Amino acid sequence: MLIEGPPEADALVPLAADEDMRPPVALLAHAVDEPGRSSFWPFAEFSPEWVAVRWALAHGVPARFIDLPAAHTLAWAREDAVAEPDEPTAQGDEALRGDPLAALAEAAGYDDAERWWEDVVEHRGTGADVFAPFAVLEEAMGALREVYGSGGRDRDPAREAYMRLQLRAAQKEFGDDAVAVVCGAWHVPALRERRTVAADRASLKGLPKVKADMTWVPWTNRRLARAGGYGAGIDSPGWYGHLFAVPDRPVERWLTKVAGLLREEDRIVSSAHVIEAVRLAETLAAMRGRPLPGLTETTDAVQAVMCDGSDVPLSLVRDRLVVGDALGEVPDAAPAVPLQRDLTRLQRRLRLKPEALERELELDLRKENDAERSRLLHRLRLLGVEWGEPATSRGSTGTFRETWRLRWEPELSVRVAEAGVWGTTVLSAATAKAEADAVMAGSLADITGLAERCLLAELPDALPVVMRVLADRAALDADVGHLAQALPALVRSLRYGDVRATDTGALAEVAAGLAERVFVGLPPACAALDAEAAQEMRRHVDAVHGAVGLLGDAAPEDHAAPDGGSGGGIRTRWHSVLHVLSGRDTVPGVIRGRAVRLLLDDGELAQDEAARLMGLVLSPGTAPADAAAWIEGFVGGGSGGGMLLVHDERLLGLVDAWLTGVPADAFTDVLPLLRRTFSAYEPGVRRTLGEQVRRGPGRRRSTVAGGSGIPGFADDLDSDRADAVLPVLRLLLGLDGDRDRDGDGDGDGDRDGDRDRDGDGAHDGDGRRVHTDDDLVGVAG
Repeated sequence: MLIEGPPEADALVPLAADEDMRPPVALLAHAVDEPGRSSFWPFAEFSPEWVAVRWALAHGVPARFIDLPAAHTLAWAREDAVAEPDEPTAQGDEALRGDPLAALAEAAGYDDAERWWEDVVEHRGTGADVFAPFAVLEEAMGALREVYGSGGRDRDPAREAYMRLQLRAAQKEFGDDAVAVVCGAWHVPALRERRTVAADRASLKGLPKVKADMTWVPWTNRRLARAGGYGAGIDSPGWYGHLFAVPDRPVERWLTKVAGLLREEDRIVSSAHVIEAVRLAETLAAMRGRPLPGLTETTDAVQAVMCDGSDVPLSLVRDRLVVGDALGEVPDAAPAVPLQRDLTRLQRRLRLKPEALERELELDLRKENDAERSRLLHRLRLLGVEWGEPATSRGSTGTFRETWRLRWEPELSVRVAEAGVWGTTVLSAATAKAEADAVMAGSLADITGLAERCLLAELPDALPVVMRVLADRAALDADVGHLAQALPALVRSLRYGDVRATDTGALAEVAAGLAERVFVGLPPACAALDAEAAQEMRRHVDAVHGAVGLLGDAAPEDHAAPDGGSGGGIRTRWHSVLHVLSGRDTVPGVIRGRAVRLLLDDGELAQDEAARLMGLVLSPGTAPADAAAWIEGFVGGGSGGGMLLVHDERLLGLVDAWLTGVPADAFTDVLPLLRRTFSAYEPGVRRTLGEQVRRGPGRRRSTVAGGSGIPGFADDLDSDRADAVLPVLRLLLGLDGDRDRDGDGDGDGDRDGDRDRDGDGAHDGDGRRVHTDDDLVGVAG
């Protein structure tokens, strides 16, 4: 049995009979000295090559691959990577290069080669002569090759010459009538062509060659469905697998599968739906002149009968069934690089099975098995094996929780082979790769990010090297922007010491020194910036502010400065920097406004002082564009600035008064800034601000007698409805038993009978009490 494929795989043929081998699988060939240079030969359960291999093994018939060796194919791929683009080919040749069957389908009046193949082959049956379809296809391919030659496939003559040589050798060994060839129909006329052995050998002379290794790797139906790259160009592998496995009543059984899938997704699909869908598919096939319903007819029937015309469940059917999410398996006896073997061992020990279907994985790092899973995924990411992608956890924000999205792609086998140059185990390879990346890092931010990844991956041997490079780069880098960009990732890494039991002392020391350099260099770096640079620096200020909060939690407030001075706490020094930024006229407005806002949020600036600074900026002497930038920095960025204006009507009044006084010629200049600022607010916040502005400054705040003064509420407060809340409030606060402990029968719970001095009906005692302040109900201690 001669099969189209690389002859280096002959030694791997017996593995196809292993009980642990489950298609789809692929033969992977890669250059020994360059593992990234690779090629795949995919096999599905219904692939003729796979069926031929399994039949030969079951009947004791020798099976060999006869295509051009992978050593030449990989060498060609290397040349193609550096070669100039070829000359444009004719349109017909280009069509044949992609799919010769498409040319036959087009000649028959079909716009879909898959549908043409179903009509003329799959749905016709074999009839009395089982070889008739093969003879007809050979004749059709011969006609195409007479017109188009090699069809633009420049390497095919060499491949076919090698196939003829292997065919002659097999016929000489086993006899002319004892050899069968399974190959693409395009090559059949060439294999029957009469050429001399010398001519075929001359076609192979001088071909480039590299040393190659070959193995079996798992494959997926999704990859089979891709026409480019490593795909097989099969649009519907799940559908063809069904036709191959279920020759009896395929339509009925297919629609039963679809109904089962939709029921799993909680859609109501009954047996009557299946019956009606079968009838509709058969009717559509008859109307369209097709011998049997194909995928098009069954899909139309499913959409009309089971999906109520919707495309959403239909896309699920295509993804899960028409294409399928099958991931093949290969036996342990298959050759593999040492790194792949170590990865397979870890996957089994940690019960982390590769799957083709994307799934979410929630990890609790307090559990040892989950912590090891996290370390494995982070180490693989360092090696470029993107099996898992970190995701945002929906259930918890603690650092002991991690969420991953996992999906195994066949190309990851190549990535593992490439990463094998760094070590024979995942740990040693990740350590060596991290050390090399640290030395080759292009920026300070890259190194700090690498340090964070080393902590996540728990690489204790690599971290000292990374920290040494980080300290050297930080000492030489004078760009405040680079330092500010690097600090957040470095400080975030300090959090992982708690959950992962990692010593982050050296990291904290470097982070503190980096923060000090940012504090010193930030004020002069913020002077005389244009609008774009100011926006970028504002983002750096926000990032440093968050980093200082984390660093302040990790280090004591009396931490000494690196130069030996006291320097105060790190938060105190940062607040001093913000005070400097907020008061310098040379600093752009967006940064000054942001500094004021950060100080206000941290309680380092009184609201009256913030209102005074805003009033100065919004005075007529300030250019409208600069004032708008200050407002953007103060209340922009979607960080609660809208609620600040909602609850502080003085600030809103200042903005309102300034905006109404902007000259008409300057209004168009500030409008984009204001739109960018206010469009970031939540719809409810924008609506409340609009209501306050619509009511006007004279009615935004009123006395208790005149109205509520609460944004979003009516001016006249309904006292009876407000009093109805008090019993529930007492119950929530645990004060229900104290309602009438004074025994005076008034039910106010003031115990001594005279603590309700102001006559508002609330308890005015010295203990915990419910009181009213204007029209607000609250709790005092």
